[in-house]
Amino acid sequence: MKIRSLFYTLGQGFRNLFKNGWYSLASIATIGACLFLFCIFYSVVGNLRYILNNVEKGVSVQVFFNYDVSEERVQEIGKEIRNRVEVSKVIYHSDEEIWETFGPVWAGEDYDEVYMENPLVGEHNFEVYLNDVSLQSSLVTWLESMNEVRKVNYSEITANTLSGVNLIIAYISIGIIVILLAVSIFLINNTVRVGISVRTEEINIMKYVGATDFFVRAPFVLEGMIIGALGAALPLALTYNLYDYVLGYISGRFSVLAELLTFLPLDSVFSVLMPVCLIVGIGIGFLGSFITVHKHLRV
Repeated sequence: MKIRSLFYTLGQGFRNLFKNGWYSLASIATIGACLFLFCIFYSVVGNLRYILNNVEKGVSVQVFFNYDVSEERVQEIGKEIRNRVEVSKVIYHSDEEIWETFGPVWAGEDYDEVYMENPLVGEHNFEVYLNDVSLQSSLVTWLESMNEVRKVNYSEITANTLSGVNLIIAYISIGIIVILLAVSIFLINNTVRVGISVRTEEINIMKYVGATDFFVRAPFVLEGMIIGALGAALPLALTYNLYDYVLGYISGRFSVLAELLTFLPLDSVFSVLMPVCLIVGIGIGFLGSFITVHKHLRV
């Protein structure tokens, strides 16, 4: 593209944006409304999944061994457990550590005098945390198959409940995102079509005087991309301030809830929202303008 044509395209794109002010505002409002709903939905679902993931990290499996298993063999099994794909972290609790923790609770302050020897010998165990609670059953099956393992403590109900909730949230998220994108494309395409249709005569005149398809299309496509960028920027700015306000409100008014639940940081939310919204907004503006103008180029 020649420099002169480039400046012409840029000039016409911005000129069309202001010349058709009501159409531009309608398009920006349509894109903004759809993307704002997406931002709100993502913020809510993202925090739900984040909270669930934190809850999952607290779910563990405890592995106890037969009393005649040597300490060396116990540590070897610990290494095998750590190498499992289901496992994120393994903590070893020795007999002495367990007695120091629970002895005072059982025997009071004089537990050393009451029990001259540790009555919990042989109760050493591994506390195993998982990458994903849905993998708990496979890990437990493997642990219980080992001859050295006496007992495996785990909560099947907790694992199944968390896995089920995660699956439901994933299905709902995919469904709503698909619906939002479909509605957005439909509304934006109609808005762009109406805006460009009123300029059919302008397009026809340019074609009659010998303008190429690219020369005719470029200003309208640029206009659509600018509208898409503005339509994405507005909901991003609104969501940014709203998210910050809501987190501050929850922390101030519901301090107990804020201590129990950990919410996604603002930066983490916008590291996803910003590129997605800009790509979707500009992409829809580009495609909507490109397809709609293409229908009016056949003169």
